[in-house]
Amino acid sequence: MGNKLQTEQSPYLKQHAHNPVHWYPWSEEALQKAKAENKLILVSIGYSACHWCHVMERETFENEAIAQTMNKFFVSIKIDREERPDIDQIYMIAVQLMTNSGGWPLNCICLPDGRPIYGGTYFKPQDWQQVLLQLAKMWEEQPEVALDYAERLTQGIQKAEKLPIQAIPEQYSLSDIREVVIPWIAQFDPKDGGYQRAPKFPLPNNWLFFLRYGTLAKDQAVLDHVHFTLRKMANGGIYDHIGGGFARYSVDGQWHVPHFEKMLYDNGQLISLYSEAYQERPMPLYKSVVEETINWAVREMRHENGGFFSALDADSEGVEGKYYTFDYDEFDILGADAELARQYYNIAKSGNWTEEQTNIPFVRGDDEELIKDVGFETTQWDEYLQEIKKKLLVYREQRIRPGLDHKQLVTWNALFLKGLIDAYRVFRKERYLELALGIAKFLEEHAMDGADMLHQPADENRSIKGFLDDYAFTIEAFIAIYEANFDEYWLDQAKRLADHAIQLFYDEEQHCFYYTSSEAESLIARKSEIMDNVIPASSSTFVRQLFKLGLLFDEDRYTQIAEQVFANVFPHIKSYGSAYSNWAIQLLELHYGLWEVAITGEEAIAWRKELDENYIPNKITLGGTKSKLPLLEHKAGMDSKAYLCQRKTCSLPQESIAAIIELINNKQG
Repeated sequence: MGNKLQTEQSPYLKQHAHNPVHWYPWSEEALQKAKAENKLILVSIGYSACHWCHVMERETFENEAIAQTMNKFFVSIKIDREERPDIDQIYMIAVQLMTNSGGWPLNCICLPDGRPIYGGTYFKPQDWQQVLLQLAKMWEEQPEVALDYAERLTQGIQKAEKLPIQAIPEQYSLSDIREVVIPWIAQFDPKDGGYQRAPKFPLPNNWLFFLRYGTLAKDQAVLDHVHFTLRKMANGGIYDHIGGGFARYSVDGQWHVPHFEKMLYDNGQLISLYSEAYQERPMPLYKSVVEETINWAVREMRHENGGFFSALDADSEGVEGKYYTFDYDEFDILGADAELARQYYNIAKSGNWTEEQTNIPFVRGDDEELIKDVGFETTQWDEYLQEIKKKLLVYREQRIRPGLDHKQLVTWNALFLKGLIDAYRVFRKERYLELALGIAKFLEEHAMDGADMLHQPADENRSIKGFLDDYAFTIEAFIAIYEANFDEYWLDQAKRLADHAIQLFYDEEQHCFYYTSSEAESLIARKSEIMDNVIPASSSTFVRQLFKLGLLFDEDRYTQIAEQVFANVFPHIKSYGSAYSNWAIQLLELHYGLWEVAITGEEAIAWRKELDENYIPNKITLGGTKSKLPLLEHKAGMDSKAYLCQRKTCSLPQESIAAIIELINNKQG
């Protein structure tokens, strides 16, 4: 007999549908049952690609004795954090306040009204059973203790990330930026790239900040570290050398042993990062990474509706990484090429992943010496390596594949769309633009309900209204399409969504954006998402789009809202740059200014392509033969011209992109 999760669409929830635990999805039925029976609620949160979530399910939630305890004393609710990030956010803050740490699986014991009283992440079976029995006993014998603690903890949750209103500075200085950067770069790892820590996460937005800062501040040491880090990641085991795409993080400090799950959001952002890094320093490795990662996503993650799926599991056949690793002898399928391929990918008889005695393909930094030693020219080697990869991929595809999380999340699709547009602008492959427009069509057809965005396409169980990140990243993606093809339809869509999002999420008294809509289900707290994580915060992303829309539409209201929210966050950026990296990118633009490059005439797209041969990190592009945008409406026409504008002042019309580049160089000194 299954439980109440049987009819759910989320792969993570379905994984628990036949546990002996009487799981409920988050629903009015479950919440009312807890109140009616005066039972504690057990909220357990995870996601399908989470390795330790699978472990806890096998060890604990399949255990009959533990299930009996849960069923007798608790109403147990299972939540997919990717479906309900609003609920996850609240209980994650609760666990962080209780334990000073967090992660998934996330397990929280709550009062019948949903207020938390105890929580943690992974529990061993015997520890979990003990915790449950102790809490059940306390709720029966001393409920006042739980009620008092819940009151204090809930107040802490409601106050977390609430910021006072600050005066807007007249200007942001270079010293403001350096105060953010100096303590941040002290964490750089000069030996292995990234930061001096393990595990190591790619954190694309961090390196995007440093790429732009290094360029604008002319800080060569920072730029070198960015490129060093990007090479280390691309050569490491965290990158899938056979099939393309990055795993979520490496468990070690050398980018060698990944936690093998692949997430759409990481790869979308990394496509953007490597494309932009190629503009600054055109390295063939970056181009290969972008191409292979896009090919992987199209091959393994794309739905026929044009949207992309969420994630691939770390495990297959119950073993972490089994799909991606190789025994020494398996390379024999390459015949005469086997030995050279083993050398290149560091395949050892005893295994280069010593704990598991198997091999994770990775490349050393001195691979150029190996290529030279065997007598290949660079182009010959590239062709040779492609053939080796194809053979290994065909061989690997015969294995049992990792589980696919087939959710189609709006935010993650928007991030991937943006990555495709960035790749299109740098590498000029029309296929990338077509794929991006396919996602845009998917978003319009399957993720919008009238004026509202959805968090994911609705199913027979429920329709989840969009959160702030769904609006923010879709707006960013639609603006990116406009900047690439100058089709103002996408800009109009971005503006429409922004207006609606301000209505739903903006608090005019607090001058902040909430993560949940004013029309959403009421939870124990309504939170703002301020700190940037692996995915930038919804607030920082939305504020950055408001600054852009303010420029493009000459709309002061957007700019005024963005300036005030940014000013409120600004004092916190220097406290921990890595957790405010997207805000820090905005700080760069507020200090250095944002170049508006307006291109008119029939050659507008060709001129935009020429412009993109140059790395100008602080620019927006607009153009076409006719336009209703304030900056273009009196300039547009059939003759090709370009204008450089900043802070409501434009240059005289320029006859070439070369002249625009010269103007920028002269103004930047």
